[in-house]
Amino acid sequence: MLKLKKNLIIVAIIIFGSFVVWAIYPGNHKVIQPISYSHKIHIEKADLKCIDCHLYYEQMSSATLPLLEVCTNCHSEEPISKSPEELKLIDHIKKGKEILWQRIYKLPDHIYFSHRRHIILGKLECIDCHGKVEEQSQPINIPFIKLTMNNCMNCHRKHKVTNDCLACHY
Repeated sequence: MLKLKKNLIIVAIIIFGSFVVWAIYPGNHKVIQPISYSHKIHIEKADLKCIDCHLYYEQMSSATLPLLEVCTNCHSEEPISKSPEELKLIDHIKKGKEILWQRIYKLPDHIYFSHRRHIILGKLECIDCHGKVEEQSQPINIPFIKLTMNNCMNCHRKHKVTNDCLACHY
């Protein structure tokens, strides 16, 4: 009887611990963007490329979320569509208020990830990690690929890149 209680306590701790890890792990939650942005429209109709809005992803270690300044390159105080989402954007432009885009891909502080290294040296395409963004008419709200150690190590093996701990971990 004592052994059964002990086992039940261990199982309860494991379940509780798993729940805590699931709850705080950044890759598990859907993100809600402040503006329902359509990649599809911007890629098909405006002929934009990833680099037009996500500046410096080829030059820096992290990609940027679009600044209001980037949006104002095409949008002004007059809407070009009847979209209520564009009206939200116009309101931001008129007020000079940055859009608080929510980051979808998040890594713990002890992990080093470089977009530049993966794009330039690794010759990966955006689609490899972010999926077919050009088909998305709604904001992406979950990672296309979960940033787990297993997924990263499998990709490194596939591309014959080091899996040495210190290549990614501090």
